[in-house]
Amino acid sequence: MKAPIFEYVEAKDLAHALELLQLDKEVSILAGGQSLVPMLNMRFTYPDVLVDINKIKELGYIREDQGLIKIGAMTRQRDIEFSALVKHKMPLLHEAILNVGHRQTRNRGTIGGSLCQLDPSAEIPIVSLAFDIGLVAKSKSNERNLGIRDFSQGFMSPGLDDDEMLTEVVFEPWPSGHGYAFSGFSRREGDFSIASVAVMMLLGEQQEIERVSIAVGGTASTAFRATQIEDLLLGEQPNETLFQEAAKMGADYEASSDALVPSWYRQHLVGVLMREALDKALSRCGERNE
Repeated sequence: MKAPIFEYVEAKDLAHALELLQLDKEVSILAGGQSLVPMLNMRFTYPDVLVDINKIKELGYIREDQGLIKIGAMTRQRDIEFSALVKHKMPLLHEAILNVGHRQTRNRGTIGGSLCQLDPSAEIPIVSLAFDIGLVAKSKSNERNLGIRDFSQGFMSPGLDDDEMLTEVVFEPWPSGHGYAFSGFSRREGDFSIASVAVMMLLGEQQEIERVSIAVGGTASTAFRATQIEDLLLGEQPNETLFQEAAKMGADYEASSDALVPSWYRQHLVGVLMREALDKALSRCGERNE
């Protein structure tokens, strides 16, 4: 396998990268390259110019700002994995990142690259939906903020203009004591999940489900929020019957099929993973993550 012919340019800084995006050519951005390089080699994409942004240090950071956690688009997945701030404030993201590929891919892969790739089975987009994150996109002349639900324009299609690049990802952590769980199933360790479910849950004073967020990945062209199941759970006392009904609803979602996995099996997995994630999230409610 060989990549198509393209011009390679190493961006000196963010301003230089944004200037290169103004070119009247097909431009692709190289971040971690864990998805783009294989796609180039398999001739799934044909850029005229490849802009390498690995030297842009200003896009690699994890910091807290007025209660929000802001992560630069070039932050490596491995840095997120070892961030004490992420583990303490956003344990769901910490748990999910451990399911991303292998150590070698997390060493290179970036949060921005994963979000711009928008693979429906990838862990970071699923967790981002659960958090309902915000994103910052910049061009040479403009900066705009958008939500993750508006960012996804379909299968592996981020809502960026041709002259824009993703620069920052913004998470709003849930209150301390919330429950969380990421459950996925893959054929082999490190593979993309056949199906996965991310859950966050917060109990009220009467132990009712005061707040809940559920995202599902791997079954459709994009990851999605299971809003019908969220509505079912809100305000209810968590119990086995309620969670079984939620799992049944999860198994009723339409699912895609491919050469290896039929749709009915993906549907079955979502039901099993939904129940598993809800049980685990409930068991963690009230914990103070250190």
